[in-house]
Amino acid sequence: MDQSERPGAREADADAVTHAVLTASRLLVAVSARSLAAVEDRVTLPQFRLLVVLSAEGSAKLATLAERLGVNPSTAMRMVDRLITAGLADRRVNPDDRRETVLRLTEAGRLIVQDVTDRRRREIAGIVTRLSPGQRVALVDALAAFTEAGTQPGAAGQGGGRYPLGWSDLTPPPAG
Repeated sequence: MDQSERPGAREADADAVTHAVLTASRLLVAVSARSLAAVEDRVTLPQFRLLVVLSAEGSAKLATLAERLGVNPSTAMRMVDRLITAGLADRRVNPDDRRETVLRLTEAGRLIVQDVTDRRRREIAGIVTRLSPGQRVALVDALAAFTEAGTQPGAAGQGGGRYPLGWSDLTPPPAG
């Protein structure tokens, strides 16, 4: 009897994979925290997420930002006000509908998103280079399957475009 055919093998495999993913997620959280440490005097994690959404959207209405972040519009407005005060975002009249106001990143806000993303990418690249070529291929396949199973869009540069750091609008994509 093959090991994968024995009773309970699937559950044990799922437990082993879950443990491995949890362990890897601690590493990724640590990488993320270190990448944000350089800008923590300027923005909080929730504010950074808002900057990332604005970076992906280009410009957005407050209701759209609140929806993408999964917060109330009043919470999003307080976050936006702080980012505007810090010079990282600004409000503009929507050129397509002058009754609306849209929010967008300033150059300083764009640079913060780029800096954090670059720091994270460099650290992850350093970890990945310590893997053998075969392990890299296996990791790409495994992470792609994991991402697909979790219905999360890919990161920029891998066909995910809209969400450069992999954050979604909290809504799973339609099946199909």
